[in-house]
Order: sequence, then structure tokens, then C-alpha cells
Amino acid sequence: MPAFPRDEMEEMVDRWVAANNAAGSSGDWSKMSEFYTEDAVYSWNMGPNWEFVARGRKQIHETAFGSEMSGLEHWTYPYVRRLIDDQKGEFLGIWRQIAPIEDPDGDPYEIHGTGGSWFRYAGDFKWCWQRDFFDHGNAGAVFGAMMKNGDLSERMQERMKAGSKMPGWTRRSEFDWFTTLEDPDA
Repeated sequence: MPAFPRDEMEEMVDRWVAANNAAGSSGDWSKMSEFYTEDAVYSWNMGPNWEFVARGRKQIHETAFGSEMSGLEHWTYPYVRRLIDDQKGEFLGIWRQIAPIEDPDGDPYEIHGTGGSWFRYAGDFKWCWQRDFFDHGNAGAVFGAMMKNGDLSERMQERMKAGSKMPGWTRRSEFDWFTTLEDPDA
């Protein structure tokens, strides 16, 4: 027996991807937090010592789609694969990270490597859990190149200087993402 009807999960993913594409085009990521439950957990790794963690829709709105997207407003994250597991109620999406600015060769800056988001569906077209992953080495190299070429926004430069002082940054020793899985041994 599936956790949720396949058709409902496919519609959820379609709605999510359409909102993601619209946010990248408009530069307004604030509406994305409407897709989460009040008690959702959203996290990603920030290297060997840090995690980003947002707990609850309000914090997801203010940090994940607020302070963490500040300076990246018109970056796009087009999904290239959508894998739905209706038995577990989970969705894994693989995406690219593309800047709205061209490098000196005339190609858009892009954080190469594999980026993705792993979601747990809660029903009612809401996510209750999300874990992102992307290549930190490539992200650092791209932001470094953009800074060197004078193409990195002032806000992104401020964020890079603030580092672990940014809202949501949590010491890795204080957050174990694995324990937030509903069924870790599945």
C-alpha cells in the first residue's frame, strides 16, 4: 500500500518544480515556503564542521528562502531528474545551479557537480522534510571566480564574509541529519 497516491505525488512535484522555475525567473523565492508544513525540517551540509538547519515553515521562509537566497535571486535550479517513491512518500530531484551572469567566455557561470533535494511528502501538497546536497568544492570555486572577475554580487560577498555567523548555520556536532529521517533503516 503506497504512503500516498502516485497521482497526488506527481502533482505535488509538478507544482513544486513550476514554483521553483517561477522563483528563478522572478528572483522572488519567498513563496517557496508555502510548500512546507508548520513543523518541517530543511537542512543541508555546509562542509566538515557545519550544517544549515531550518526548523518550521517560518524559519524556512526567513532563512532557507530568505537569508540563504539573498544574493542568488535570479539563479536558476532546473530539475533534470525527478524520482518519486510513492511507497515511502519521498521525492528525489536532481538539479543544476546556473547563475544569471556570463563568465568571460560568454557562458553562464554554473556550479558543476551533482545538486539535488530529497523530500518527504506530508500530504495536502506540503513537504515535511528536505535534505539538499551539492558540491561545495565547485560552489567555492565558482564564487571565487565570480569575485575575481567582479561578477559576484555585494550581498554574496557579505554572506561569504559572515560565513558561520549566518542564520541557520549549526555546528555539525549539534545536528545529525540522519536522526531526522522518519525511517532511517528503510
